[in-house]
Amino acid sequence: MNSCCSTFIKLNYCVRGAKGLSVLIVVAHPDDEVLGCGATASLLASRGVSVHSCILSGGVNARQQRPTDQELDHDIYAAQEIMGLGKPVVGDFPNIEFNIVPHIEMVRFIEEAIILTRADVVFTHHPGDLNTDHRHASCACQAACRLFQRRPDVARLRGLHFMEILSSTDWAFAGAGSPFAPTSFVEVGQAFLHVKIEALRAYRRVMRDFPHPRSEEVLTGLAAYRGGQSGFKYAEAFQTAFSTAIVGDTLL
Repeated sequence: MNSCCSTFIKLNYCVRGAKGLSVLIVVAHPDDEVLGCGATASLLASRGVSVHSCILSGGVNARQQRPTDQELDHDIYAAQEIMGLGKPVVGDFPNIEFNIVPHIEMVRFIEEAIILTRADVVFTHHPGDLNTDHRHASCACQAACRLFQRRPDVARLRGLHFMEILSSTDWAFAGAGSPFAPTSFVEVGQAFLHVKIEALRAYRRVMRDFPHPRSEEVLTGLAAYRGGQSGFKYAEAFQTAFSTAIVGDTLL
């Protein structure tokens, strides 16, 4: 595996020749999977890629204006359906208390999700995020992504990518860790950006009015900005932790 952290790349390998590819999105809370890579996930699913979310704290009991258990469960599944994703893997780790969860328990949960979904590519939180749950989820996910090096019966991962979560990654203070530095981009276009916004709206009381980062205007503006960085009209950006070698548009 070769690190891709020093150069800009376009993750075309995710959308070209992707038959049989399985993608797992590991996040701390419901809606993180949409904010981080909802357009990319929907694009991949539309190309026949198997995409699943692993949501570690499905209950988010500390969330303000939290809907009922039944409503939240409905919202989770509605969002996955809008994006075209498979059945999510949902855990019950305590919201805003990942710091007191034994690290090995979270690692093993994510490992089981990797095995269950036969993941080839994993997306997760950036380790320098403001949200402490996001940071612990990223740390546990990084450890879990080494499973193939410990288990010969588990297929080798083809890539691990960190996402940016609006109103969290972008709010991180200097000194809290390395800031999000995008190195990889996926062209999503206006259609899949619209799917992302609709999936986020499936989570009741999550969207906010402009200029909040979780507003339609900012979501669209970020996609346009990331597109401008990478030569696309609209794009989602990721910081690649590792990836198999890319030659042109072909994944080796």
